[in-house]
Amino acid sequence: MPWNLDNDRPIYLQLMERIQHDIISGVYQPGDKLPSVRDLAVEAAVNPNTMQKALSELERCGLVHSQRTSGRFITDDTAMLKEMRTELAQEHIRDFFKQMRKLGFSDEDTLEMITDTIKKGGLQ
Repeated sequence: MPWNLDNDRPIYLQLMERIQHDIISGVYQPGDKLPSVRDLAVEAAVNPNTMQKALSELERCGLVHSQRTSGRFITDDTAMLKEMRTELAQEHIRDFFKQMRKLGFSDEDTLEMITDTIKKGGLQ
C-alpha cells in the first residue's frame, strides 16, 4: 500500500518524516536493519532515487548509518531517539493547543477537557 504523500511539499522530506516517525514510534528498533532502498521505494510508490535522497538525509542527521556491504541500520543511540520522540510529542501538543485556541478554548479549558476525556475512558 503506497504511503500517503502530497504534492505540496518535497517528496523526499515526507519520506524522511515517515521513516523518522516509524523509527521513533518503535516500528524499527535501535540497531534494526532497514529494508533496501528499492524495497522501501516500492512500498512508498516512489522513485528509488528519491528514497535514496531521503535515506541519505537521515544518515546525515545520524538517525541511520550505513555498513558498506550490509545496508542501512537504525542508530543504537537510544538517548537520541528518546529526545526526538519527546520533541515530536511536544510539537504535536503545541499544534493541538494552537488549534484549540483557534476554537476559542483557553489552555485551562483544554486541559480540563483532556482530563475529563481521560477519566471517561474516551481515548481509545
